[in-house]
Amino acid sequence: MSESVIGRVPSGWALATLGDLCRSGGGEIQTGPFGSQLHASDYVVTGIPSVMPQNIGDNVIVEDRIARISPEDAERLSRYLLRDGDIVYSRRGDVERRALVSAAQDGWLCGTGCLRVRLGDSADPRYISYYLGHPKVRQWIVRHAVGATMPNLNTSILSDVPVVSPPRAIQEGIASTLGVLDDKIAVNKRIDVSVCELAEVEYARVVSMIGERATLGDLVDLKYGKSLPAGQRRSGDIPVYGSGGVGGWHDESLVAGPGIVVGRKGTVGAIHWEQGNFFPIDTTFFVQVRRPDVPLEFVFFAMKNLGLASMNSDSAVPGLNRTNALAATVPLPPIEEVGRFARRVKELFELRHSLLSQSQRLADLRDALLPGLMSGAIQARDAEKAVEDAT
Repeated sequence: MSESVIGRVPSGWALATLGDLCRSGGGEIQTGPFGSQLHASDYVVTGIPSVMPQNIGDNVIVEDRIARISPEDAERLSRYLLRDGDIVYSRRGDVERRALVSAAQDGWLCGTGCLRVRLGDSADPRYISYYLGHPKVRQWIVRHAVGATMPNLNTSILSDVPVVSPPRAIQEGIASTLGVLDDKIAVNKRIDVSVCELAEVEYARVVSMIGERATLGDLVDLKYGKSLPAGQRRSGDIPVYGSGGVGGWHDESLVAGPGIVVGRKGTVGAIHWEQGNFFPIDTTFFVQVRRPDVPLEFVFFAMKNLGLASMNSDSAVPGLNRTNALAATVPLPPIEEVGRFARRVKELFELRHSLLSQSQRLADLRDALLPGLMSGAIQARDAEKAVEDAT
């Protein structure tokens, strides 16, 4: 056996660098266009998607609010276009994240602030994308990223990433096994999006009915979250909410769910629904009901439609102005209609919670299997049974 960055691996498995694999396969590692090649004024409403750092999720491209360029600019910047099987990294900030480009994203732009890894035919890109998600490989990348205040990646650093490369059939077996889990997570995500869209339609229908108007402060109060530094969090299954959503876990809740979390500092005005118990930190508000006849499910959608992100305070550090938020008016249909809406949406939210919980279990299983598969300690055929039971 040989020693690698991820530990000892079986004989017959090759050790190489990411740059070597790209070169031997006819590919390359390349930066996206610089700002001088693509200005803010060049982005359009309808056009070719441009993958930016904020669009890089956990091995997937997040398409929500993605920027777009014209077909003419895409042709001008054709050397930066993505192909099925490319891997995209952020050049700055969270340099651990990467995304595998799918066939549906072929022809999109590797945007400003990103790096593109193109393997060619040297390795299975799905395998390499999972390998790059190995905890020890992620740690290697962070250690070697340059920059005192913000980590930065470049083509040289990515080229030097050490890679364990088993025979192609084993690569494909590992990728297929882990891919089943990610495929199911993707299906759950699509269902979740449809559920959310259905709930929005239901809300639009109910608020179109003649009723009254009330201030948000008539219906609820906004309570301050509590400081909980990362170093003080204990291992547990209680989600810790910051203004941008779940940012960690703890073994103790501050608020009994279901509940609503509102971004106070940071992602100002962001609205999050949590089905279970949770811990909102001091960059957030959480909602406390004043009128029991107006359910939280209705309040959630009313708040989403208030434009809270524009209610910044005038202080040096922007934040949600609590007084202005509570003074904002919301439509209040007849209470019996509000109740019917809430009962329907409650069912949808319970479905969402079930989907999200299953997806988290699948992601945990994927992350647990990955190191063993990459080191040869677990055979793909043995992992398939666990995956079959989970899905």
